[in-house]
Amino acid sequence: MLRRITVLLLALAACRPSGAAMWPEQLGPFTRGVAQPAPTPNAGVWEEYGLAETEQAQYTGDSRRFTASAWRFRDPTGAMAAFDWQRPAGATPSPVGQLAAETQDTLLLAFYNYLFRFEGWKPDEAELAPLLESLSRTDQSSLPTLPSYVPAANRVPNSERYVLGPASLELFDKRIPPSIVAFHMGAEGQITRYSGKGGELTLGVFSYPTPNMARDRESAFREMKGALVKRSGPLVAVILSPPDADEAERLLAKVQYQATITWSERMPTARDNIGNLILAIFSLTGLLVLFAAAAGLAVGGFRVFARRYIKGWEDEEPLILLRLDKR
Repeated sequence: MLRRITVLLLALAACRPSGAAMWPEQLGPFTRGVAQPAPTPNAGVWEEYGLAETEQAQYTGDSRRFTASAWRFRDPTGAMAAFDWQRPAGATPSPVGQLAAETQDTLLLAFYNYLFRFEGWKPDEAELAPLLESLSRTDQSSLPTLPSYVPAANRVPNSERYVLGPASLELFDKRIPPSIVAFHMGAEGQITRYSGKGGELTLGVFSYPTPNMARDRESAFREMKGALVKRSGPLVAVILSPPDADEAERLLAKVQYQATITWSERMPTARDNIGNLILAIFSLTGLLVLFAAAAGLAVGGFRVFARRYIKGWEDEEPLILLRLDKR
């Protein structure tokens, strides 16, 4: 069965030319039904995430049936955001990828700027490899670092929601006005729910291009009624109307920005070693001597050969002999 499904995925890769349907008509023993766009409720959020194309198809054959859905986004950030949103509440992490979750009969996978969902069949890592390696129009840019600054302790599983604009903000936490976040300044955010002794808390962490922008937005967030706000570098964290103010303060204290600096230092090479330089000079000198000797032997040998075996040969530049023995 493993071999059959691997052939199925190879057929998918081979049958998908640029601009064609996302799913082919035939996948090994499986035959595709009528293809249609994959469901995209809350169209404004999908558009905000940068959805480029989508398709859903049902496959039947070999006494099996499954539904395959695919969404392609402009960049991996949109695919990651859609993955968090579409992941079922009871899903558990899957070993097939960094952003992968599964239920009893469903697999959801974000790979670069693609999001895949398989319902009725859960392929493993080996079965997915041919498909993922042959994807076209992939964007391999890095994922945003904001989720790494959101505390993990006491987080409600699968409650993360990534915010890229007013549509997703209204869907995930409509208490925060878009004008306060100021998405026109390049802001992105993550809304996450946490369990606490006094009740559930909702933490919003928003990232800005510079700390000065975050400082400006911090004052705007503090004007919201019942808001507890903290700024750390270019991050602004906010909890609205927490059931327990002490728990909210402890949660905000865990939001800590740490700048990462990459130093582009020149690494020494073999050319910087003086010993290697001297050896290279001697090697070049030896090669030049050998070349000169070989060239001299070749010219002299040809002249001797020509005088002996080529009839009527005369040197173009005869040697001048000083016949001193006949004086």
